[in-house]
Amino acid sequence: MNARELRATTGLAAIYGVRMAGLFLILPVFMLHADDIPGATPLLAGLALGIYGLTQAALQIPFGLLSDRLGRKPLIAAGLGLFVLGSLVAGLAEDIHGIILGRALQGAGAVAAVVLALTADLIAEERRTRALAVIGLTIGLTFTVSMALGPLLDRGVGLSGIFLVAAGLGVLALLILLLWVPSPGRMRQHPDMVPQWGMLPRVLADPELARLNAGIFILHLVLAANFLVLPTYLVAGAGLPAAEHWAFYLPVLLAGFALMLPGVILGERRRRMHGVLLLAIALLVLVQTGLALAFHLDGGVWWLALLMVGFFAAFNLLEAGLPAMVSRAAPLAHKGTAMGGFATAQFLGIFAGGALGGVLLGLVGPVAVLLASVPALVIWFLLARGRSPEHYVTRTLAVPTVWEGQPGRLLSELRGCPGVAEVALSPDAGSVYVRLHPDVQADGSLRERLERGPAG
Repeated sequence: MNARELRATTGLAAIYGVRMAGLFLILPVFMLHADDIPGATPLLAGLALGIYGLTQAALQIPFGLLSDRLGRKPLIAAGLGLFVLGSLVAGLAEDIHGIILGRALQGAGAVAAVVLALTADLIAEERRTRALAVIGLTIGLTFTVSMALGPLLDRGVGLSGIFLVAAGLGVLALLILLLWVPSPGRMRQHPDMVPQWGMLPRVLADPELARLNAGIFILHLVLAANFLVLPTYLVAGAGLPAAEHWAFYLPVLLAGFALMLPGVILGERRRRMHGVLLLAIALLVLVQTGLALAFHLDGGVWWLALLMVGFFAAFNLLEAGLPAMVSRAAPLAHKGTAMGGFATAQFLGIFAGGALGGVLLGLVGPVAVLLASVPALVIWFLLARGRSPEHYVTRTLAVPTVWEGQPGRLLSELRGCPGVAEVALSPDAGSVYVRLHPDVQADGSLRERLERGPAG
């Protein structure tokens, strides 16, 4: 990458990371305070925990589409402004309803799709995969750090203070956007990365994509529901003081991440990701059943830690593997729309886990919250047993000016190159998306064919 692309990559990854930290920091501590918040009930506490997923799901695609008209950086700034406002509202709230409003506003700053669009504007096609890998790694690290840092901040500044810290992180993200991230010379449509509204019904109706969307919905439903009951059980059932929860989460997360890596390597290198993901879903079924038994029998902290290592190993594996499968299953020309639908399902799962988990927690108790996820996971396992998408790789290549005005011939020429399974042209004809069989090293011949031009 050149210096400008490095600034763009580091800046956008930092914006993504600090915003996600503001959302994740309260996850391990919120329910520890639920009984002390005026007006709180299990249902309202669940809504407060998960409602940001509802507003995020509702607004992320509109934000991405509006950025094509109003500009990337102005939309990101507006979204970060909403996030800061929501954090302040939640931090200064005097009852649960104020916190719910603040969390909804936090999620309303749905800038994820716009950040990806700006990444595509600023990074050349041949280096964009590296930038996206940095952003993805940042998200994973943010989750891990937030789970350990949340309890430490709670010990020092309390729940309201954590929301105010989140507001500060939002301001930091705004400064990074304005002072560090370059402005694009021109904006282009990127259907490989950003949703297109008109294509959404077609993409959502695709059976393979629908199975994957159902999976990410269930996965994040389980995550949100678990954190409705886990923090309080660590105190009341496992005897671990709230101030020491960071010492539980950090090694559990790191161990889960370490156990996840061999599964990713096996799945990608040997093209068995579908089978690996099925094993991860089955592991979640066992873990959730084990957690319910641990809660019912008042199991100790070590038993709980072992189960949570299994949970995070499976969760991280699925979190990494499912987007890759969506990318392979989606039509090239509508991959951004498919990823947008997938992300929407993910955030709706967070909302559903908080809301439905809150209902069960109030009516039946924590064991029911954990057990209710088991049939959902079994249904997902049965749905996921369908045919795995072909293990193709995708390349986005710049179209040289020598092909100007000849899109039909360009596509025809590329379809004839070895290993090419599918080709699509971007709306402005500036880029071409190519799906390749991984056993055929066609990158060189593709680039050579593009450079030669029509006369070659």
